[in-house]
Amino acid sequence: MAEKSCIKRLQKEYRALCKEPVSHVVARPSPSDILEWHYVLEGSEGTPFAGGYYYGKIKFPPEYPYKPPGISMTTPNGRFMTQKKICLSMSDFHPESWNPMWSVSSILTGLLSFMMDNSPTTGSVNTTTAEKQRLAKSSLSFNCKNATFRKMFPEYVEKYNQQQLSEQAAQERVPSEASPDKSSKSVVENKLESSGQDMRRVDGLKDMRKNRKPFPTWMMLLLFSIFGVVMALPLLQL
Repeated sequence: MAEKSCIKRLQKEYRALCKEPVSHVVARPSPSDILEWHYVLEGSEGTPFAGGYYYGKIKFPPEYPYKPPGISMTTPNGRFMTQKKICLSMSDFHPESWNPMWSVSSILTGLLSFMMDNSPTTGSVNTTTAEKQRLAKSSLSFNCKNATFRKMFPEYVEKYNQQQLSEQAAQERVPSEASPDKSSKSVVENKLESSGQDMRRVDGLKDMRKNRKPFPTWMMLLLFSIFGVVMALPLLQL
């Protein structure tokens, strides 16, 4: 059971975070347990974590702020082990260095700063820049599969849905841009159809010429004979 001073302190810190949000940090207490806080750290630009969203938990002792909390991360990140306590000077790994003046915001700001560093510690892992970038890209998708994350951070779920819609729209635009539009396609089809009709007319004329029968020779002789008789009649009358 949390002490009254602990509850009052955490409530005060939550109000302060709501009033003055910390850059790249979002944190909220569990609705059922004020000693359990959930956070999201956003990867800083210019680092391998850029574009990443890292979800984790802070477990405060009932004696907070006189004793330090435990800190863990749930999202695969390439810097810290998941579901394992992280060793920091402001975590329960080092109660001797804990300062009661530290708050949730200072704890998470310190965690984000240490995350960008490469210093080894208990709970840290060593991975390549490419691996960190790959995990950053898939972090939001991973988080949205977690029921508690979806409940605690609906704004990030909405962001993920918007990203999916944008990617789907981009994929649909690529095929349509690669192929001619309907109007240009219909013009081409009309030209081809017109050319086909012209070719059929030419072929028809050729067929008519081929099928035309030659004028009979006997008919030509008969016409010349009749013409000769007609021309000779005036001479016979003389």
